[in-house]
Amino acid sequence: MNSKAFYLILLVFSASCLFELNGQTSTLVRKPVTPTRIIWMSDTTGTFIKNPEYLLTPGNQQADLSQARLMYLNNTGNHKSSIILDYGVELQGAIQIITGITGSKKPVKIRVRLGESVSETMAGIDSLSTATNDHAMRDFELTLPWLGKIETGNSGFRFVRIDLLDEKSTACIKEINAISIYRDIPYQGSFKCNDELLNKIWKTGAYTVHLNMQDFLWDGIKRDRLVWVGDLHPEVSTILSVFGSTEVVPKSLDLVRDITPVSEWMNGISSYSMWWVIIHRDWYQHSGDLKYLTGQKVYLSALLRKFCSMVDEKGVEKLDGNRFLDWPSSPDKLAVDAGYQGLLLITLNAGAELCGVLGDKETEKLCQSKAKLMSTVQFAQVKSKQAAALLSLANLMPAAEADKVLATGGAQNVSTFYGYYMLKAKARAGKYTEALNLVREYWGGMLKLGATTFWEDFNIDWMKNASRIDEMPDPKQVDVHASYGDFCYKGHRHSFCHGWASGPTPWLSEFVLGVQVLEPGCRKVKIEPHLGDLTWVEGTYPTPLGVIKIRHDKQPDGKIKSSITAPDGIIIVQ
Repeated sequence: MNSKAFYLILLVFSASCLFELNGQTSTLVRKPVTPTRIIWMSDTTGTFIKNPEYLLTPGNQQADLSQARLMYLNNTGNHKSSIILDYGVELQGAIQIITGITGSKKPVKIRVRLGESVSETMAGIDSLSTATNDHAMRDFELTLPWLGKIETGNSGFRFVRIDLLDEKSTACIKEINAISIYRDIPYQGSFKCNDELLNKIWKTGAYTVHLNMQDFLWDGIKRDRLVWVGDLHPEVSTILSVFGSTEVVPKSLDLVRDITPVSEWMNGISSYSMWWVIIHRDWYQHSGDLKYLTGQKVYLSALLRKFCSMVDEKGVEKLDGNRFLDWPSSPDKLAVDAGYQGLLLITLNAGAELCGVLGDKETEKLCQSKAKLMSTVQFAQVKSKQAAALLSLANLMPAAEADKVLATGGAQNVSTFYGYYMLKAKARAGKYTEALNLVREYWGGMLKLGATTFWEDFNIDWMKNASRIDEMPDPKQVDVHASYGDFCYKGHRHSFCHGWASGPTPWLSEFVLGVQVLEPGCRKVKIEPHLGDLTWVEGTYPTPLGVIKIRHDKQPDGKIKSSITAPDGIIIVQ
């Protein structure tokens, strides 16, 4: 991603809009974005498409009578004019078109196709394509006004294709802007090291989640634009490392709680109710917000007792409902069963911790008792990287044994969602350089294909003979967006901005920069860097008391020299 385009999106503009929802105020800003380049045109002779370069010059979003710097699309004879524009970076928002004066005042019709890849802008919604209008309109017809402005098509996209539809007609266009809509919040956390690829990966994970921080915390900006609780965990981990405590997180957690009776599972998935508990533990540990945690007590205690009732006399979990870890592992029943055992043990330990804070001694003891029983269960012949990661993090599998599973095939069978937990398990095994190489190969692979945000799913095998997503598909290469994907994300339906894929961002802050919160509200923080093959790393970490500034340098003897500046009220442990 072009760094100028990246930081352009992150600028905070004074023209902000305040939205009041459920008594909480969130600040969203609207920023016009000018196309950075023209990807393709149906005509390059100047006969049917005139002055297309004018679209690349920033405008003022206002129609006027000057008739200066106008682009013309003309349909005559058998030619239908079309153009594909690139806005330089994935964004969430709308398309805005400013028109000029034509000889006829008759409105003209165009077709708009938004895409997260160039390929997607060329796909139709028909029986031959996997492109959809699910959740957000990305393929639609629009009538342009004469000498005016129109805005439509709120979705996630980087590219747009415009087709003039009316025969023997002319569209006179002054500007085609994208309107980027995002939260007006500063990036308080940062990460920088001597490897520019890792720096870019950290920023891309942060930006991916930032785009999904809309009225609520979504999983994706094109699809599904919903609050999925499991997806929230890596997203919240990223938010805590980059933005600190922000109201979109509790607001989203409360939304799902309020629409889900304890008798049901959040999002219809039993593991997602587990993630809700784990997120609350992490959120309280960072924020120290006891008032907010107290508001969860009734629901939390009831949910934890429900979990405990589903652990049998041998310590094996028996959760019902939709049993789901992530999509790639879902066909493997053994992996799901093993992963569920580890995830529920992590959940009960987190729940016991929260109940201790809330003074619910009865539920705390029940969770501790069931967790102790569950810790005796062993799983043999686990081959799933998802299951091995969870079992390691739950202390149900030795870290070195789990790493043997994780190391098999390198980046093969890594997943965008559970990649975060795989990285955490590798850190537990002390495999920091290996983990950094995995980040470079797997998440770096998406960047090599032209990504500016991380995807819903990615398979390292997709790299073979692949076309970049920011170029016209090469018939001699594989069109990644059109050709790959599985389950609910086949082909162009695949989301290319999915918050659950942001795991390297918090992982780099937690394990390489070395920030581990020891006491609620970040009152005590341990700084334990693991540079692996890096020579230096520096960055910042947001806390409720201010930003911690950190720098680590590897000395000739391999020892780390650290410089740490922390706000008053924070105890630093090294």
